[in-house]
Amino acid sequence: MVLILGRRLNREDSGVRESPAVKRKVLEMDNKSLSNHEVFDFSSGPCHSESILQMFNEFRDGRLFTDVVISVEGREFPCHRAVLSACSSYFRAMFCNDHRESREMLVEINGIRAEAMDTFLQYVYTGRARITTDNVQFLFETSSLFQISTLRDACAKFLEDQLDPCNCLGIQHFADTHSLKQLASRCRSYALQSFTDVAQHEEFLDLRKEELEEYIASDELVIGKEETVFEAVMRWVYYDVDHRRIMLRDLLNHVRLPLLHPNYFVQTVEGDQLIQNAPECYQLLHEARRYHVLGNEMMSPRTRPRRSTGFSEVIVVVGGCERMGGFNLPYTECYDPVTGEWKSLAKLPEFTKSEYAVCALRNDILVSGGRINSRDVWMYNSQLNIWIRVASLNKGRWRHKMAVLLGKHGDMRQERERRQTLQGFCVPRVFI
Repeated sequence: MVLILGRRLNREDSGVRESPAVKRKVLEMDNKSLSNHEVFDFSSGPCHSESILQMFNEFRDGRLFTDVVISVEGREFPCHRAVLSACSSYFRAMFCNDHRESREMLVEINGIRAEAMDTFLQYVYTGRARITTDNVQFLFETSSLFQISTLRDACAKFLEDQLDPCNCLGIQHFADTHSLKQLASRCRSYALQSFTDVAQHEEFLDLRKEELEEYIASDELVIGKEETVFEAVMRWVYYDVDHRRIMLRDLLNHVRLPLLHPNYFVQTVEGDQLIQNAPECYQLLHEARRYHVLGNEMMSPRTRPRRSTGFSEVIVVVGGCERMGGFNLPYTECYDPVTGEWKSLAKLPEFTKSEYAVCALRNDILVSGGRINSRDVWMYNSQLNIWIRVASLNKGRWRHKMAVLLGKHGDMRQERERRQTLQGFCVPRVFI
């Protein structure tokens, strides 16, 4: 049986006043008659819970209805057990189980900062927290301790947004310590991409040997030239040379010494006093010298260019003639199959001949002979993008072939009298 309050009767008959019992009737209706009425489910929305949290925060500030005091570094924070337990499984386990803290008014927590605890409680009671470069590390540790994943993730995102050449290595160490795999991976990628700048900061000098090896061994290291890696390694070693000199050989093993410019290699690498006094490094130096002589005929893990250096195999077209008119052309162009682009190289100087021979010698190009019976030999230096005249052929040739064997090139021609002539000589590499 359901009781419904009737509406007040305003009508008075024949001047007779109705009694209060008549004006306010109580009507009895069964459930069947009630089912015909509509139901209104009212909700005040999120503002209701926010207003309650706001009121609890005011209670906390005024120490009203607080039933526990959290002590951190000697600073006391009056709180409500119910609020802490609702937000943190750490406090829920502390207060809801039969722990000593569940019965004590004062609970002391060690291992965190008072300032971080203050910011943490602001988040618990308001859902808002001010994260700064000064408090992010301590706030992350506090939210991790109290198992507040939303605040912890916000701290990790803040650190990722703050990545800079001067701090990315320190943040990576922090991420590794706290098993933040995504943040650690982001830091590593950032350091690889900004290695040139990262190597100039103090954090780089504090890397452990294994950490440094991981970076300089990577093909993903973004550098303009391999000299940057060598200089970074030597700077790291010289920072604590007494303890780090024994690590020099292991570190240089990851530097692509063969890819250094020959002039730089001779003057800077071989001229370094520390390297000169390290016999264990001589094998690496010898390998680099051999590569400078033999080029791609001598290969090792250190002769493979890093992806960022822009080195790739290309197809080179030398000379040719116009379709209309048949004029010989001195142009040199290369095609990169990776990018699908053509690029113009230095023109072959004073060369409008035809039927000459072309071959690759290491990373350079040789052109010899030409119609009719030219003795000229030109070498294209790929590092300098110039053509250099080298020693002439002993005898002029055209319609001949050239090939490279053990760092030397030779040319062969079948003459009319079917007599073969073979000429081979070593071409010294020229550096300017």
